Amino acid sequence: MNTVILATRNQHKVQEIRSVLVDLPIQLLSLADFPDLPEVVEDGATCQENAVKKAKETATRTGHWALADDTGLEVTALGGRPGVYAARYAGEQASYTDNCQKLLQELKDVPAGDQRGARFLTIMALADPKGRTDVVEGALLGEISKEFYGSQGFGYDPVFYVPHADKTLAQMTPSEKNACSHRGQALRLAKQLLTRRLTLTPSVGA
Repeated sequence: MNTVILATRNQHKVQEIRSVLVDLPIQLLSLADFPDLPEVVEDGATCQENAVKKAKETATRTGHWALADDTGLEVTALGGRPGVYAARYAGEQASYTDNCQKLLQELKDVPAGDQRGARFLTIMALADPKGRTDVVEGALLGEISKEFYGSQGFGYDPVFYVPHADKTLAQMTPSEKNACSHRGQALRLAKQLLTRRLTLTPSVGA
């Protein structure tokens, strides 16, 4: 059975990725299974640069295929910020709540409407042990809410409102979120990549 390393220690991401790839005949591990591996420095100027770097380094260090993602949040009123720095917007050790509170504070005088518009972008990179890499992406348009709503998900989910669903990502069930989210879109494309590159056949009825 092929082994694929998810190049993250974020267990929320691992759960979301596993739920989409569950029917593939692969062994899915994460960086939590390799505690001695050094952290990959995410110093890229774009989400794609970071995702590719994480996938390549993880694949070459472990000798297995690696799947990495990087997500950015672009807010209209902030000129595209926080962008690639979304995960550390309120500081290197910032919590999810810290980042959301900083975002809401910066937008406190911005009325509902187009200026609170935002785009989530996820880039996923699949690398083989020789460092050859494929890239896919997913995007989700929405708005930044005025306050926190919902208790599901992680990151900016409680403040990212999805108009067509009339709820934030944090108010969605995991299956609802995966069906529409930026990461869900990218994952379905990554699943096609995995199936093609590793010559896999998804399990029937899984």
